[in-house]
Formats: sequence, structure tokens, C-alpha cells
Amino acid sequence: MVQGAPPAAPGEVRLSRRRWPVVLLFSGYSLCNGFQWIQYGSINNIFARFYGVDAFAVDWLSMCYMLAYIPLLFPVAWLLHRRGLRVVALAGAALNALGAWVKLGSLKPNLFPVTVLGQVICSLAQVFILGMPSHIASVWFGSHEVSTACSVAVFGNQLGIAMGFLVPPVLVPNVEDVEKLAYHISIMFFITAGVATALFILVIIVFKEKPKYPPSRAQALIQSGPVEYSYVKSILRLFRNTNFLLLMITYGLNAGCFYALSTLLSRMVMNHYPGEEVNAGRIGLTIVLSGMVGALIAGIWLDRTKTYKQTTLAVYIMSLVGMIVFTFTLDLGHLWVVFVTAGILGFFMTGYLPLGFEFAAELTYPELEGTSSGLLNVSAQIFGIAFTIGQGQIMDHFGTRAGNLLLCSFLFLGTIMTAFIKADLRRHRANLGNKQTEVMSEARADPIVLEEAKL
Repeated sequence: MVQGAPPAAPGEVRLSRRRWPVVLLFSGYSLCNGFQWIQYGSINNIFARFYGVDAFAVDWLSMCYMLAYIPLLFPVAWLLHRRGLRVVALAGAALNALGAWVKLGSLKPNLFPVTVLGQVICSLAQVFILGMPSHIASVWFGSHEVSTACSVAVFGNQLGIAMGFLVPPVLVPNVEDVEKLAYHISIMFFITAGVATALFILVIIVFKEKPKYPPSRAQALIQSGPVEYSYVKSILRLFRNTNFLLLMITYGLNAGCFYALSTLLSRMVMNHYPGEEVNAGRIGLTIVLSGMVGALIAGIWLDRTKTYKQTTLAVYIMSLVGMIVFTFTLDLGHLWVVFVTAGILGFFMTGYLPLGFEFAAELTYPELEGTSSGLLNVSAQIFGIAFTIGQGQIMDHFGTRAGNLLLCSFLFLGTIMTAFIKADLRRHRANLGNKQTEVMSEARADPIVLEEAKL
């Protein structure tokens, strides 16, 4: 090295053309997994009658997704650290396809345990999927598009949930004949298995570990840093980060409310509007589609403004307002009112999900995004199970309004806690700091550059 020369850059920064196919493919198999999560709950009464079980047993087909995530997060996060992004993507896509095929063996009323097994396998796939959006966005996308990319990655799962509300009531009508019902269910299961298998094959062909060059200066710093990385120490550092702990709780409260609302929505609507299975699915579709729009807008907004704390708090407040409005208009007897209020609620509540991932990545940089987002999801699953069981019991004994008021109270608590999170944007500072270092290094070689930087 020449004496007095500026220090070498941490690595060449360049965007890969493959980044969009990678994130869209991830969104695809995440979509399929999200569809399989809610496909039972959206026609709860039909599956309960077909298999001869009660509604609570069908609810557990959704809640098993939440339950599986809690003990398996840390092993999967460790696998991500040790073996990398491609291995985790392959495992998620493979398990998703396997679970879909197992369900095809459950097309008789006495085979409920088989459909439970298939759903459990799909719930294992979800552990390899839910925490990945922020990690894929950071590894593959530049600092000016990372929040948008994270929103697109989350977008797929939300679209799958939307289709899970819309498609099952259309493909599986509420007919009395058991054989005809089994035939309609088989069509849905065959389509799902075929799509899941095709996506798994595409993951094998298209999905790569990481681009040849880091896409941002923050990623370049991570890749050029020390190779030694202690997963246990990373977890301990996250639990000592007060701002992240507050975000983990508030994210869990918001996402847990969304999970409970999604699982129990069909029962809520059917209590007030009997025989409206198709419209119950459409209301769920409205919640998720409006949330996808909210998520995409939030991602673009964050990339342009970097106002993570302000945006997160504003969206949380509006989620609370939307939940209150939905609660007190559900029983008015007008379905169009439910559609409108559900759309407003979904825009903010579902739109909050990628905000939480990106805010966590900022607060915890340079820790692995898969670890921080995984912990957010553990919190969401714990609260989701508690809220689903608690709200379901309250609905059975005191009605849907009382159950929804439970969710309103916890969203209010989450809003207050969000206000105490400090906007410690570490990743953003790393990108800005390296840009400044680059300018100063150039300035040493050429004083004109320094003058231009001052301007």
C-alpha cells in the first residue's frame, strides 16, 4: 500500500439484476404457505361438518402455525447463520409442497388426523419463511430500495392469506352430500399441491445465496467484517436492546390481533350474517388486499424519508382506530359497512407488518435480520395464540363485540408502548457514515471534490 493513501473501501457496491426474481420467487412460495394457513379457517363451518369435529378443532389448524414457530425459531435462525439463505429457502419451499401433498390423503371424513399432519408440515415450512423478508431485502437490495423490497416480500404472504379468504368459499361450496364435498375439497388441495411443487422447482433453479457484490455499504461492512459470529451472543445483545424489546412486544400485540382476527373472522361474520360464507371470505380478502396496499405505500415512504418511528406510531394509532370502528359497526346489519370498515382496518393493521421488520433491522444493525425478525414473529405467534383462544372464548360467552374489545384494549397498550421507542437508526447511520468516508477519501486526492462536498 502506498504511504498516505486512503484506506481501501469495504467492498465494491453493485446491484444485481437477479434481486427482483429472488424476492418475487420468495413472495410466491410465501403466498402458497399463507394460503394454506387460512384455507381451513375461511370455511370453518364446512370443514367442521365434513370431518365431524367442532369449530375449535378447525381453529387449531390455523393456530398450529403459531405454535410451531415458537420452539423452532432458534434452530432455524441458527441454520440460517450456519448454512445460509439458499438452504433455508429450499427447506421452506420443500416442506410447503410436502404438506400440500399430504393433505390430499385426507379426503374422507374419518381422516382428520391426516389433514392435521399436512397442516403441521406446512406450519414447519412457515418457520423457514416468516422471518426472511428483511434478511432477503438487506442481502439483495440497495439502501434506497430495501424497505420497498421488504414490503414486496411480505406482500406475497399477505396475498396468500387474501386468496385463502377468497378461493376456498368459491371452490368448496356448502353442499350436504359428503362425496360431492370431498370432490370440491380435492380440487382445492390438488391445485395447491401443484403450485407448491412448481414453486419448489423454481427455488432450486433461481434462488441463490447472495449476489456477487454487496448491494449497499451497510452490507459491504458486514461482509468485510470479522468472520467469527456468535449466534448466542447475538441473541443476548438483542435482549439487552431496550428499543428492540419494546418493538418486539408492540409488534407481537399488533400482529397477534391480526392473526386472531383472521382466524375468527368467518365465525364473527356468520354470527351476524348467517349463510354469508362467500362474503365472509370477501371481507377477509378486503382486509388483506387493503393491507398490502398499505404495506407497499409504507415501504416506499420509508425508503424516501427514513421516518421509522413516526411512521410506525402513526400506523399503530390508525390500527387502533380502525379496530374500534370495525368493532362497533360489525353488527349494524349492513354488509357494505363491514366491507368499508374492514378495508380501513386492514390498510393499517396489515400494513404495519413490514414496518416492524424494517424498524427492527434499523434498531439492531449489524445483527442478522433473520434473527431480529424471527424474534418479532415469535412474539406475534405467542400473542396470536393467546388472543385467538381468549377472543374465541369471549365470543362464545359474551358475543363478538366483547371479543373485539379485547383486541382494542391490547392495541391501545401497544400504541402507548410504541411512543417510548427511540429511533436509533443504526443501519441508516452506517450507510450515511460510509458515504461521508467515501467523499472525504476522494477529497484527499482532489481538493475540488472537497469543495463540491461542502456545497
